[in-house]
Amino acid sequence: MVTSAFIAVDWGTTNRRAYVIEGGEIVAAERDDKGILSVPEGGFPAAVADLRARHGGLPMLLAGMVGSNRGWHDAGYVAAPAGIAELAAGLVSPVEGVAIVPGVCRDRNGRQDVMRGEEVQLLGAVAAGLAPAEALLCQPGTHAKWAVMRGGALADFTTAMTGEMFAMLKAHSLIGSEMTGEVDADAEFRKGVEASADGDLLAALFGVRAASVLGARAPGTAAAYVSGLLLGTDCRARIKPGETVYLLADGLLARLYSAAISIAGGEAVVVDSHAAFIAGITRIRDMTP
Repeated sequence: MVTSAFIAVDWGTTNRRAYVIEGGEIVAAERDDKGILSVPEGGFPAAVADLRARHGGLPMLLAGMVGSNRGWHDAGYVAAPAGIAELAAGLVSPVEGVAIVPGVCRDRNGRQDVMRGEEVQLLGAVAAGLAPAEALLCQPGTHAKWAVMRGGALADFTTAMTGEMFAMLKAHSLIGSEMTGEVDADAEFRKGVEASADGDLLAALFGVRAASVLGARAPGTAAAYVSGLLLGTDCRARIKPGETVYLLADGLLARLYSAAISIAGGEAVVVDSHAAFIAGITRIRDMTP
């Protein structure tokens, strides 16, 4: 199916990305810092109308936090397992010509979880052949998503507050003042990942303070070490020995998670998350009446 032209928007908490897509290809794009937190109360209709006007008044398909209870209109959730068809069937239209993709939830066996926005990329990665139909996918970030794909659908997932925990420790904890230096997939980061194998994260974190007091850690290395501890703990909880993880990331996050996955016994395959989003949103549009 050749998709007629439309505007796709990945509208997050702090950033917004808009694409004009025609025939599955991007013909125009823009990115800004006008995430949902920057939109004043009652300001979404005008913001959407302005964006549409800049791109010829085309139909618009929105994904991300714009569809949350903190955004423009709560688009709800569809329950996992969910595929492209379920997302398309759950679209919500606040105004004519504009639709919002629902999120995905899981609520069984005493564990609840939700995602909003990531589902488009995860399903798009499989639909575009960037990852197989049966796979473990990881989308790192403030709240890292680990998704189990079965038959091309999002069968189950786990959210880990990995990035947020690092930020909280640095800003508010006893060891925050020790967490200096750059974070990269260097020797100190790898030491942290290796130390996470002990399974005692809380004691290892306090050990950062103790090592500093006793002069056992070089200044400027603790941030990378703590990052390694957190990512190592996250990866070891998700990965079976020898398992391949399809990683929707680039730059620093791709380097960090690739290293942590490898040390934890898995193999990382980096996937173009931008291409995955375009593929996912286009296929949702294809199924839209």
